[in-house]
Amino acid sequence: MTAIDNQFGDHITLKQLSHALHHGFSPIVEVESQDGIYIVRLHHANGVSELSDAQGKTRTFTGTGEIQDLLGGIGLTHGVLTWADQCGDEMIGVPGHAITPDEMLAYGTRIAFR
Repeated sequence: MTAIDNQFGDHITLKQLSHALHHGFSPIVEVESQDGIYIVRLHHANGVSELSDAQGKTRTFTGTGEIQDLLGGIGLTHGVLTWADQCGDEMIGVPGHAITPDEMLAYGTRIAFR
């Protein structure tokens, strides 16, 4: 854990993220798809921070290309694409359970940033 990890709460701006990356911050980047809307979460030693605007509102994106360009432009190389998904199929009665955040990261799809 770096000292920079201690500075972040639930939200982080792109400017803060860029500064932190240049000072040793090394998060696991999650890009979560929510029915065509994407958000970025940064998993680090002290928890999880969502990429937000200067007012603390979570930034949303309508595609992964913008995210890839934005994060690649500040030095990040890859992340994990996850889905906010149902936990079963009510049409055929398949029971299920909600997956944990750790399971989402483990079973997500690796994506590259440019």
